[in-house]
Amino acid sequence: MSKIKYIDIAFRTRALGIIQSANKVIEEYAADNFDLTLRQLYYQFIARDLFPEEWIDRAYNEKMGLDPDTKNTQKNYDKFGVIISNGRRAGLIDWLAIVDRTRYLRKESTWEDPSAIIDSCANQFQVDLWKDQPSYVEIWFEKDALIGVFERAAELMRLPFFSCRGYVSDSECWSAARRFQRMEGKECIVLHFGDHDPSGIDMTRDIGERFALFGANVDVRRLALNMNQVKKYNPPPNPAKESDSRFEDYHKKFGDKSWELDALEPKVLAAIVKKEIEGVVDMKQWKRDMAREDVGKDQLKLVANQFDAALEGARLADNEN
Repeated sequence: MSKIKYIDIAFRTRALGIIQSANKVIEEYAADNFDLTLRQLYYQFIARDLFPEEWIDRAYNEKMGLDPDTKNTQKNYDKFGVIISNGRRAGLIDWLAIVDRTRYLRKESTWEDPSAIIDSCANQFQVDLWKDQPSYVEIWFEKDALIGVFERAAELMRLPFFSCRGYVSDSECWSAARRFQRMEGKECIVLHFGDHDPSGIDMTRDIGERFALFGANVDVRRLALNMNQVKKYNPPPNPAKESDSRFEDYHKKFGDKSWELDALEPKVLAAIVKKEIEGVVDMKQWKRDMAREDVGKDQLKLVANQFDAALEGARLADNEN
């Protein structure tokens, strides 16, 4: 745990209650080895109705065109963010529990000595487990905030994953199409995840149509967020943006509410990926390739263990010459 106090704050009872509830949610996620973004934590408060009733501002909601009794507002999100920030600075919330997945430091790897890099290579050695599979699969999702969630889901089955950041650029779609075209003889699949709103729904269609335009035969499967999942998991709704050019068609099909993918718990999204992949992968071939990978790791570890002896032998040979 990394609860570090930097300032003294006299919290009101309501704010302390929110901090205590936040820590309970954080502990649940940590038990499943997940961290959260601030928005994911906020959505858990909305889904579990953890905010006090005083956070309903009917005048504000009417002004913004929202359900009069909703607590799911930008105003409350901003207020929540201030409380969580103050809670962290006051040493009441773990600094490592809430992450910003859109900003991070890049740094080159370094090692203490040559044997260390060999040992590192042994741990990192992996074979392409999809090379001899009948399919090639990638995970695509709408926004950066979910990188940590899908990275965890993807690493279990060595799946490439891609944050689309909204509508994908032609450059990325064209490059992806070329990548899929090189997978000769394989069924190419994109597992797409996006918000259930006018643009989020349309993005799945857009990806498939541009692959077709660029000559790539790809099965684009929208795995979430879909209406059956909205009904099952009951994520908090938002008003669908009427300013979106796709609103009219969306409204005819789904009404005036929308839902964000972030509101689903990470373990739910991971389970959706796992279930889909189980229907695609040839497990017998997978296990054969895993066994081949284990042999390669053992060979590299043997080299790492014998590195110092080999180096000393080389030095003695140089001295003799």
